[in-house]
Amino acid sequence: MKKQQSGFTLIELIMVIVILGILAAFALPRFANLGQDARIATLNGALGSVRAAAAVAHSASLAKNLAAAGSVTLEGTTITMANFYPTADAAGIVAAAQLSSEFSTSGGGTAALVIQIAGAPTPATCSFTYAAAAAGAAPVITAPTAATTAGC
Repeated sequence: MKKQQSGFTLIELIMVIVILGILAAFALPRFANLGQDARIATLNGALGSVRAAAAVAHSASLAKNLAAAGSVTLEGTTITMANFYPTADAAGIVAAAQLSSEFSTSGGGTAALVIQIAGAPTPATCSFTYAAAAAGAAPVITAPTAATTAGC
């Protein structure tokens, strides 16, 4: 009597290894890109914080019947205001949104303030902008796009 052999043949084992290799080739780049996704999520969180801080500071300045230019104090932090909204600088929107040292800024004043993640591979292309409010208008806050998150 012949004994029946059990187990996989060499061809079956090679096919399993090839299939696992193909799956790994597609899955590995996705897992390797989690750092970029985390930086983009952090950037979107900061965007929400800036929008909320601008709205709260605006509401506080109107509720306290302050002048269009001046300052308002929220939670012990003095925020510089222009046209009833935080200014586009460190004493304005950066203080109001309580952005951490994880973020760096450039520009500001009369130009748009660029808020970027300092630890990004290319910080200039991992950013969003805050332009100070003009008279009678709200500030212009530009959300991150594919072009402004390419360096995250």
